[in-house]
Amino acid sequence: MRYPPLQAIDLVTESAETDGGYSNIVVNRVNRHCLRLAVFEGDYPWHHHPTSDELFLVVEGCLRIDLADGRTLRLEPWQAATVPAAMVHRTRTEGRAVNLSFEELAADTVFVDAPAG
Repeated sequence: MRYPPLQAIDLVTESAETDGGYSNIVVNRVNRHCLRLAVFEGDYPWHHHPTSDELFLVVEGCLRIDLADGRTLRLEPWQAATVPAAMVHRTRTEGRAVNLSFEELAADTVFVDAPAG
């Protein structure tokens, strides 16, 4: 955990200090769950979290969440969506994107091959 309880967290500064590539940090936790800040460009590999839902909240840019069944969710700033536990998905961006995600702190990430099709 990057910040202890009762400390203000400047997420704008945190996201501005990330330069290209991929960054996903746990900024704080609440009970058994955590708040992550992700800043990246491009595609994240196909994966799933066997026991944890994952909520995405976009704060900058555009985030696409591709699902194994062929659907794609497109999230713009201040839009959110939850991917249920065990659902295979990947995230990808159109340029730089910043999102917050909420999931179990101990959530496993299982990487998988891209779905056929």
